[in-house]
Formats: sequence, C-alpha cells, structure tokens
Amino acid sequence: MKPLDGIKVLDLSRVLAGPWCTQLLADLGAEVIKIERPGHGDDTRYWGPPWHGEGDRRVAAYFLSCNRGKKSAAIDFSRPEGAALVRKLASDADVVIENFKVGGLQKFGLDAASLRTANPRLVYASITGFGHDGPYADRAGYDYIIQGMGGLMSITGLPDGVPGGGPMRVGVAVADLFTGLYTCVAILSALYAREKSGEGATIDMALFDTQLAMLANQASNALLSGKDPPRQGNTHPNIVPYQPFDASDQPIIIAVGNERQFKRLAEICGHPEWVGDPRFASNEARVANRDEMVRLVSDAIAQRPAAEWLEALEKAGIPAGPINRISQALTDVQAEHRQMVRTIAGIPLVGSPVRLDGARADSDLPPPALGEHTAEVLAGLGVEDAEAARLREAGVIG
Repeated sequence: MKPLDGIKVLDLSRVLAGPWCTQLLADLGAEVIKIERPGHGDDTRYWGPPWHGEGDRRVAAYFLSCNRGKKSAAIDFSRPEGAALVRKLASDADVVIENFKVGGLQKFGLDAASLRTANPRLVYASITGFGHDGPYADRAGYDYIIQGMGGLMSITGLPDGVPGGGPMRVGVAVADLFTGLYTCVAILSALYAREKSGEGATIDMALFDTQLAMLANQASNALLSGKDPPRQGNTHPNIVPYQPFDASDQPIIIAVGNERQFKRLAEICGHPEWVGDPRFASNEARVANRDEMVRLVSDAIAQRPAAEWLEALEKAGIPAGPINRISQALTDVQAEHRQMVRTIAGIPLVGSPVRLDGARADSDLPPPALGEHTAEVLAGLGVEDAEAARLREAGVIG
C-alpha cells in the first residue's frame, strides 16, 4: 500500500508545473490519467533532442522527466463527445489538475464550478501564470518570464560591471517545479480536509505567487532593508565565507555556517589568528569585510589540491564539496547508493527522492506512449468496443 492508493487523479495539464505535480502524486500511489490531444499530445513530447526510441515511439527526454507513473488517454475534449467523456471521468475522480488560461475550460464544461457541482468531493487544482484574479490574470505564464518578473533573475548571475555580468535565468525551470510542489502540498491538504468536511476544494495556484514566495531570505532582506539585493554570483548575501574557492587543481565549495566552523577553517588554513581579528570575529564582521576575508581564504585554498582540502574539511566538520557536472552527480557513489537513477522499461530516469519507512515512493510505470491507455480508460467508463471504434474513427479519441 502506498499513501495515495485509491486516489484517482485526472490530469489535464501539460508541459512542466502540472505534470511535475501529478508525477509526484503518481509516485505516492495515486492513479493518474493524463488526458492528451489525439495525434499530438503534450507539447513536451517533441521538445528534443535528445530523444528516446525511434519512429512513432520517439519521445523527448523532457517529457520523460515528468510523466512517470501515468496512464495516457487520448481524448479530444474540444469535441462535445470528448468533453462528455472527460466530464464522466471527473465525476468519479478525487482530483483534477489543469493549467489552461483562466476560463479556458469553461466552454467545455471542464471548469471548477461545473465539475465540482457534479462532484462536490472533487479537489480541483488550477495552475496559471498569475492566478485567477488581478490585472495580469489573463496573461499566459511561462517560467522564463516569471523568473524575470518575479525578481529571481535580478539576483542570479554575476554583478554588473564584471565580464559576463547581468541577470541570468536559473538552469532549470524552478518556478514551474516549485509551483508543482506547492500544488501537490495544497492538494494533499485539501484531501485531508475532505476527510473531515466531506467537501472538496478549488485550488488557485500561480507561478508568479510561487516565484515571490520562493525568494525566501532574499525577499525578507528586501522588505526589511528597503534595498534590492544585488547579484553576487556564487557568493551568499548573508554568510561569509560561503562560496567556491579555487584549489590548486579545481574549484571547491566551502560553506561556513557558524562560528565553530569558521574557527576550524582558520585552523586548517594555518591562520588561527583570523578568529581573534576584529574584522573576522563574527559573521557580521566577515560580511562587512567580505573582500578581505575572501582574499585570505582564497590564498590559503590555492596552496593545495582539491582532494586534500575536501578530506581535511570533512574531518573538521565543515560543509564542502566539488562542483560536479550533471553526469558526475548522477554517477556519484551517494547517488548510486540511494539508487537515484533507475531504468523503467528501458528508459533511464531520475527516481523519486521521497522515502517512506525505508522504501522509495516511486512508480514503476514508465512515461506513457500517447494514447497508450485510452482503451483501458474508456472500458472503465463502460464504453463498448464498437462505440470506442466509432469514436476513434471520428477522431474524438486516439
């Protein structure tokens, strides 16, 4: 038994934020039925290279990253018969997730009000760029735009005035991913509340709201100081030393989080006097004298190779590590021990990080082919084979 065994999720979302949420729900045991447009499906099926498979079975790695554990039913709900099928699925579902523009599903009778009137226990989660109200409600939302509008790019990258300086997008679509995670938390909370009230809920999630929330300490810094945090490259706005340093052969990251760790760093660098120096005697002082502190630590770290430093830092209890390429991270001994890379039906995937009672919460279903489960899903609705054949011939299903 997995935690969400018996929960049925109807997934009308595509691209990343919604699919990331529903993949997590599938990993936790929910039955997730992904509704896709016949003949095309989720756009990310075609966001390659790289690709897996060949010919009609070829699918982009992007799609594979966020659709494990789901069943794909190809149903065109822009057609009245297709919309009726999806409404029938929703009448027996616990959760519906969609990420269409505000009001985009109302004409098909697939909006929250319509579906929750028919199924009051339904938890209906809508993901949009800016939410269902406000001056930007009608705008489409894309992660890149949200990272820019939501302040994240303004604090990411090298400072102005240095080579390569300027706002920088984060290397993965973090606004989408965080929104997927927040949406999952909201859904689980609504399901728990339903156990007491008997009523479902309508969830309104916005990428822009999530981006503001995930600014965390940087937003708090701005609110309290009245100043915009600057771009600092790989340094930390509130802690020093907390950044990469060049050893004699390659860079390593050193993250000193308290005074005890700083004392140990000073000792292994051969400069215990740093602790008594008023310029460095506290983190506040080190932040105020950042340039000089970083210069001194840099000079010390440059004298020995990375492996020696990492061994010494680990023995001293100071957080440190190398800067790995993705291929190195995926094959790290810790990743291998935790079995974070797994193969399902010949497809290499990154597994779920969730562990419950020592077992990983991970679905064994591979990302589905387009319409792979249409017949199964329709059979569950009581649709006869002859009727399914007619709908397929008419292009309503695929």
